[in-house]
Amino acid sequence: MSEKKVSVLEGFKVFLMRGNVIDLAVAVVIGAAFTQIVNSVVKGVINPVVGAFGTKALDSYSSCLKGTCKTVNGEVDGIQILWGSVLSATLTFLITAAVVYFLMVLPMSKYLARRAERDAAREGVKEVVELTELEVLKEIRDAVVAQRGSGHDR
Repeated sequence: MSEKKVSVLEGFKVFLMRGNVIDLAVAVVIGAAFTQIVNSVVKGVINPVVGAFGTKALDSYSSCLKGTCKTVNGEVDGIQILWGSVLSATLTFLITAAVVYFLMVLPMSKYLARRAERDAAREGVKEVVELTELEVLKEIRDAVVAQRGSGHDR
């Protein structure tokens, strides 16, 4: 059995030349840029607004699990839970998910649904046209058979 082995380099080239790999690369680059925008909005607008209801910026909120959590010479004494930064990251995720859903996923799904309906309607028209052509051919056949039966036989 002689199987043609594809070199690793050739396989990698085929993999890279697929369209979906390039689409994925573009999506990652755009996603990284979009993440910076969302992070800026959360840190520059939302965190200060949420922090305005408290006494400090959202990232600064924390609780002490063990010890006094005093800062001594730049070191935190005790076990500190930074729940403010977790809340900030959660807000960033929710805003990113909402923007992606409402600006990308929802319009694309509506577009694809309209396109599917249009394609289905076109297929229905093609079937009707084919049926009428078939009916016309049947009528022609019946007319030819009737004409032969009316005394025009050989």
